[in-house]
Amino acid sequence: MPYGDIKLFAGSGCPELAQRISDYINIPLSGWDIIDFPNENVFVRLHGSVRGQDVYIIQSHSRPVHRNIMELLIAIDCLKRDSAGRITVVIPYMAYSQSDKKDQPRVPITARLLADMIEVAGADRWMTIDLHAEQIQGFYKIPGDSLTAFHILVDYFNKKNLDAVVVTPDLGFAKKGRNFAAGLDLPLAFVEKRRVGNQNVREALTLIGNVEDKDVIIVDDLVDTAGSIQQAVNLVKQCGAKDVYVTFTHPVLSEPATERLRELPIKEIVTTDTIPIPPEKMLPNITVLTVAELLGEVILRSHEGRSVGELFNE
Repeated sequence: MPYGDIKLFAGSGCPELAQRISDYINIPLSGWDIIDFPNENVFVRLHGSVRGQDVYIIQSHSRPVHRNIMELLIAIDCLKRDSAGRITVVIPYMAYSQSDKKDQPRVPITARLLADMIEVAGADRWMTIDLHAEQIQGFYKIPGDSLTAFHILVDYFNKKNLDAVVVTPDLGFAKKGRNFAAGLDLPLAFVEKRRVGNQNVREALTLIGNVEDKDVIIVDDLVDTAGSIQQAVNLVKQCGAKDVYVTFTHPVLSEPATERLRELPIKEIVTTDTIPIPPEKMLPNITVLTVAELLGEVILRSHEGRSVGELFNE
């Protein structure tokens, strides 16, 4: 084995998920102090040495996003300076994954900038779940694992045995939506829409496919302000859908997402714990599935030098 023991560290972005991963692989979280000084500077101090060890930092880019990104970068630097054998950043939800290209003049490619910062800080590997844009993998020169939680969501819905149609809220999600529908052996429909300006305003145009007298599962990778979900739910209901389910990996839930979801005729919202949902945003019809087993298995396989693709029969 090229590295020492596994060392798990929990960042501030998803401490509950980090603990679930720790419990699943039966390796305790290592101790460190993360201190926010009055001037908003972040300070990290390890409780013990990590020299030569195989270190995993579990840190989601949840709110406050930029503070949690800086905490991750500072933690990487701290571990590097203590001579860690290998540093893997486990980022269940990666911020800026929607800023992956120049689709208009005079704009940044922030996902590339974030990848550069993680590499410069000293990370040796990265791991994340359901990137909004898969080409972000190419922004990293270091190896990584781009995972998906869709099989977790598919397994959950397979147990329901619904007579349903899978619907994607836009054509850009068509390929992933097709894979999701194939996993459930269900037909697929699409919402065709157009983005208006830079204000996250979209106009829903039409539904491609038939949902009349069928239950509907609307699937996406994340829900931010829930504007797309609001349009999709209203459109499928207008087209004669019966019960509507909404499922997605990352519960970003920026305002006014909670109020929009609360007011919509949705039977159940199924998501994961890549981002912790604060109590004030938890709705009675939200079901949260954990990705701890997925990340725990990949951490073990990475440490032991075994194939990650075998997990997904690849």
